[in-house]
Amino acid sequence: MAEGDRPRLLAGVAKLRSGLASQLAGVFGRGSLSEDDWEELEDLLIAADVGPTFAAELVEELRGSGAGSDAELVEIARRRLLDRLGEPDVSLPAPGKPAVILIVGVNGSGKTTTIAKLAARLKQEGHAVVLAAGDTFRAGAIAQLQHWGRVLGLRVIAQAPGADPGSVAYDAADAAQASGADYLIVDTAGRLQTDSNLMRELEKVARVLARRIAGAPHQTLLVLDGMSGLNGLSQSRKFAEGVGLDGVVISKLDGTAKGGIALSVVEELGIPVKFVGTGEGIGDLAGFDPGVFVDAILGRGPGAEN
Repeated sequence: MAEGDRPRLLAGVAKLRSGLASQLAGVFGRGSLSEDDWEELEDLLIAADVGPTFAAELVEELRGSGAGSDAELVEIARRRLLDRLGEPDVSLPAPGKPAVILIVGVNGSGKTTTIAKLAARLKQEGHAVVLAAGDTFRAGAIAQLQHWGRVLGLRVIAQAPGADPGSVAYDAADAAQASGADYLIVDTAGRLQTDSNLMRELEKVARVLARRIAGAPHQTLLVLDGMSGLNGLSQSRKFAEGVGLDGVVISKLDGTAKGGIALSVVEELGIPVKFVGTGEGIGDLAGFDPGVFVDAILGRGPGAEN
């Protein structure tokens, strides 16, 4: 994780501590749990977007553990959640000439802002970055990316609203290569994931990039609104089937007291959560640390009440 990631992530999960963590603590702290208590625990997990299958499995494991105290129950739950999330993975493709990162997600997910945050992170690490305004269906998306390009001092390749996204990708690939950029980050259209035309369009953009730059896109990331609930899982499936995914960025994590969608995505698709949005500032993007996240859910670690 980059310097500053941990404090940003701790701040971003504050609502989890005041929401789900306090509710779980209320159940775990009752001592010997009744049948109603176990059902309440499962309901809390489902309501937090953990997903019904994993919620049922976790509760069944806790019930059968023979744990004699709430501390033991919490520790078992912690190990199980960490097993599910796996090791931290904030890897991006190695800088190339250029390495291409394709960003997908539905409108309103925070996709374009996430691109700006990721670009700022890479620039701070000393990399040359070019941005491609591939969401040509929304004039606002083009203008927003151009705004961030000016703020960050980065080149943005764009065409007129309504232009062919494949043409934008073509121009951006050539421009990034000509300038010797380390990274090209490509924005894409974000209509509903059920729109088959969108998936065909994304496939075309990926093909254009591959023809211009060997192996491109080198990484495809889905931006998922942390407040989207299990509808976010449906989004993830569609994008994974349509273009393939290498990881997820959960935006607006600081705005939710749930957060279970992170567990659901990892469980369903077997891909890591790489980054999370922790605020509205350009620097509010943190590498995802499963340990910090799970401790927040369970009310442990830094920020926990004694």
